[in-house]
Amino acid sequence: MSQGDAPIEWTEDGRPRSSLYGDAYFGADDGLSESRAVFLEGCDLPAAWAGRRSFTVAELGFGTGLNILALLDLWRREGPQGGRLHLFSVEAHLMPREDAERALAAWPELAPLAALLLAQWPGKRRGFHRIDLPESRVSLDLALMEVGEALAQWEGRADAWFLDGFAPALNPDMWRDEVLQAVAARSAPGARAATFTVAGQVRRGLAAAGFEVRRAPGHGRKRERLEAVLPGQGRDPGPAGPVAVIGAGIAGAAIRRALLALGVEAVPFEAEAPGAGASGNPAGLVTPRLDAGLGPVARLAAQAYLRALDIYAGLPGAVISRGVLQLAATDRDAGRFARIAASDLFPEGTLRLLDPAAASARLGEVTDRAGLDQPGALSLDPRRVLQAWCRAPSAARIQSLEPTDGGWRLSGPSEPQIFRTVILATGADLRHLWPAAPILPVRGQVSWVAAPDPETPRAAGWGGYLAPMAGGFLFGATFRRGEVSTDLTDEDHPGHHPGSPAPGGRRPGGAGPLRPRRTRIPGPDLGALAGRTRRGPCHRRALAPSRRPRGLGGPGAPLGDLKARMVIFPPRFPYLMVALFPRRPEMFRSLALVTAATLGLSAAALAQTEPKPQPDK
Repeated sequence: MSQGDAPIEWTEDGRPRSSLYGDAYFGADDGLSESRAVFLEGCDLPAAWAGRRSFTVAELGFGTGLNILALLDLWRREGPQGGRLHLFSVEAHLMPREDAERALAAWPELAPLAALLLAQWPGKRRGFHRIDLPESRVSLDLALMEVGEALAQWEGRADAWFLDGFAPALNPDMWRDEVLQAVAARSAPGARAATFTVAGQVRRGLAAAGFEVRRAPGHGRKRERLEAVLPGQGRDPGPAGPVAVIGAGIAGAAIRRALLALGVEAVPFEAEAPGAGASGNPAGLVTPRLDAGLGPVARLAAQAYLRALDIYAGLPGAVISRGVLQLAATDRDAGRFARIAASDLFPEGTLRLLDPAAASARLGEVTDRAGLDQPGALSLDPRRVLQAWCRAPSAARIQSLEPTDGGWRLSGPSEPQIFRTVILATGADLRHLWPAAPILPVRGQVSWVAAPDPETPRAAGWGGYLAPMAGGFLFGATFRRGEVSTDLTDEDHPGHHPGSPAPGGRRPGGAGPLRPRRTRIPGPDLGALAGRTRRGPCHRRALAPSRRPRGLGGPGAPLGDLKARMVIFPPRFPYLMVALFPRRPEMFRSLALVTAATLGLSAAALAQTEPKPQPDK
């Protein structure tokens, strides 16, 4: 049986029962009352979160989502004013949405909250899923994987734990000493844990992990339950914001959006105008990173892609078109496409492997290459994203950035300002503030073609890319390492750079083999478009020198000397870098349009010591 399967049976009294574990998801004496008695009271809620600005609850055994809804109902009624609730839950075998809806219908009082949760119910794809409930100032990270794997990857610190796996005799793996040790390691000082079971193995395991354990009166037919608490006193992290965000491209805008969602004041700075760099192109593609390694970075990239699709769909006017065909540029690509399409990285139907005949039909012209169809991928107008996420940044070019006892001093045309946290989202201009930044500038020029809608080809990638835009389409882009000039050149116009169409507009299915990085553009014959093609724009992007960052520090300061935190987030790397000092830096490979929303959340969370929306491994 696959990890994602959750075979459900129904008892005579209407309760869901796992046929895999042979146990019901909640007791016969009112599951909601049981959740409130065992977990909410067992973790001393709401008293435990009184006066807190941020509170984190973790759960082992998401099940129907009933415990989460009981918690949300309490938070809605008695949560601290202005506070934020972070939830983390683990489920190895997710219940189908239809079964969860049927189970939760037993409690009409929870119907409004249940509707919000069910509307974002994830599929069976393994990995971390972020569910946002901004109406309640709540975020839920749901890990669909085995408990040990999930706890090893999550980096949060819980103030309360709901230990709600199936009974230890039926699901012993969830109650192993190693799991309970990991629970303690992922707990804040003073954290509380609650569970329905009083099994000796569980009592001894919690005590060995450092919890003080006591029995408490049980609920319904169960005589006893357990409560446990770690020594120490829970407290909020340091005061929030304001946070300076330097750079108003896609990355800076995404970070600002994420900070505002956390209730943190974000002060954006931009030397020119939002999208003055590559983020101001009239179109760009939102496509998944095709990583046949299928490892943690591939899973993060898949998560980022799916989240980006959801977020951009809600921005008026941002989506130009849907559907992108990725053509195989080498003989090895067909096998790579097949491996990725057959994996569990993406929900069923996200990627469709096409043979040359099917690729030709999808493309609208003949090609001898296989393709990977991505029906949900987008051609996006980044300018509409910037309008929604980053209006009216401070028009100021920051001249210098210096660490001080109180944070970072930003010097510009006006009086210097001090911020506790600074986020740099300046791309290739990073070295203006940090001369020793380990980046390599990359020149990139695109070309535009004016074309009526019937002539506009479908979005495609082949080493270069073609993206429909209003009134035509855009293709490119050059990738010249180490070049800093942004002057437009004929050399980088159609037919002169890798990935562009050749003069005369020969296409993928035309004469001759399809060569890597020299694939003909799919779509109209450029010869017929003479006079409607123009150069530009050209921008500089930033490239990390290697997959692994080395000794990143602040401007002119070694890592150990930093007295404040700084996040580095260049907006367009083949390897996106997020570094929180004095923590270890991190890099992820992808493009800003795809990763901005997820890594923007990560950067904002790191800057405010909040739980991140994806694992740190």
